[in-house]
Amino acid sequence: MIEVKSLSKKYGSYLAVDDVSFSIKKGEVIGFLGPNGAGKSTIMNIITGYLSFTKGNVSVDGIDIIENPEAAKKRIGYLPEIPPLYVDMKVKEYLYFIYDLKKVKFPKVAHIGEIMRLVKIDDVGNRLIKNLSKGYRQRVGFAGALVGNPDVLILDEPTVGLDPKQIIEIRDLIKKLGRNHTIILSSHILSEIQAVCERVIIINKGQIIADDTPDDLAKKLSYDNSLIARIVCDEEDMLKALSSVTGVKSVVSLGKKENGAYDFSITPMEDTDVRAAVYEKVNRSGKTMLSFSSDTVSLEQIFLRLTESGDNDEARRMLGIDTDSGQASEAEPGETVSEESEEKENDSSIQA
Repeated sequence: MIEVKSLSKKYGSYLAVDDVSFSIKKGEVIGFLGPNGAGKSTIMNIITGYLSFTKGNVSVDGIDIIENPEAAKKRIGYLPEIPPLYVDMKVKEYLYFIYDLKKVKFPKVAHIGEIMRLVKIDDVGNRLIKNLSKGYRQRVGFAGALVGNPDVLILDEPTVGLDPKQIIEIRDLIKKLGRNHTIILSSHILSEIQAVCERVIIINKGQIIADDTPDDLAKKLSYDNSLIARIVCDEEDMLKALSSVTGVKSVVSLGKKENGAYDFSITPMEDTDVRAAVYEKVNRSGKTMLSFSSDTVSLEQIFLRLTESGDNDEARRMLGIDTDSGQASEAEPGETVSEESEEKENDSSIQA
């Protein structure tokens, strides 16, 4: 659905985007991450057709953004971090204006009504935008991006200003829209990306340093496959008991956590699954295990490890990527996949 090849963007002598290539299939929800100034906003603005680029190629649903910009832009809905709203308009009036501006061919009243119900702003349709809270304004911006039922949604910090309940609702909406729309989601709230996105692209210093699922990145950056067990017990006795389990390489106590329970970090020997044996040992000792889980690397830890390395090639080597070719030893999830475009002009429904 989106194809970016050898994309570069210069501002004078400054190279903001450096030979970036990736592809996104229809129906994927992609997290687009990077430190401030990394180039991610520049790339998103290039995809929308807002910015030109120095070299490379960008296409949306097979349509070149330079050769046929109007057709490409019709397939894109964009929500910037600060939605460009006309605050002296009423909500419904503004959405009708966006409808006309985009030259949408769906039945106007039904189409706008459906979008307003979808983002839950149908109760403020006749209110002036300037009198709305920041959260409602964000929803109006989201509604504007959905006008015309675009194939691609580019969302830059879509939950800014929303309360916790609204954040959950918008996350659920993004997941539903991802079934039938391609979504690029940029956010500094990494837990939000992890909750919504099936794949992340991390940009640093104008280059892609990671393109994979959060789970696979966590596996690649985990230094071991340690486990965390929370057990109600005597600390010293349990250390000895767990250390005696066949296949356990080492055990470290992480200290007391709650009402007589201690956390233990258990590192097994390579290619050894000790979960059943550990559980059996605790059970036979008559102690209570409150929780037992893998010590996985969070998306926040992944982001910090890769972007704070100070060297993009070093970050790639951490992921097992050949820095000479820029390719991983296995196929990347961003491999080019040809998609047949679908004509949707006769379908006014927002597929969620």
